[in-house]
Amino acid sequence: MKRKITIAVRIAVQIGILYILNQAGNLIVKVLHLPIPGNLIGLLLLFLLLITKVIPLQWIEEGSALLLKHLSFFFIPIAVGLMSYGNLLLHQGWLLFVSILVSLWIGIYTTGRISQFFVREKKPGQEQSS
Repeated sequence: MKRKITIAVRIAVQIGILYILNQAGNLIVKVLHLPIPGNLIGLLLLFLLLITKVIPLQWIEEGSALLLKHLSFFFIPIAVGLMSYGNLLLHQGWLLFVSILVSLWIGIYTTGRISQFFVREKKPGQEQSS
């Protein structure tokens, strides 16, 4: 029982660290009047802190794994919110569908072309330099 409480507290602290970084990103955007979402700045902060090893991965590993495991639950409010726009989606949904398909195609095509470029650049027998 004591071990479970210790794990729960550790995960809560790790999620708290992630929350603080998210709020720091929101604050930075608000203070600097940046035209990008605050949670993106928070993710960049987290990335920089992990890369520079200011925050070791172990400090957030369990909490972030828990959040990722249950990520689909975070989309439920969005799906419920879409239900209130049913009439709009009924009439204009095809535009959304087409734009999603076009952007998906562009992303896949671009990724494929870039991958093919890098594969062609590497000559047979050539070792990858580190």
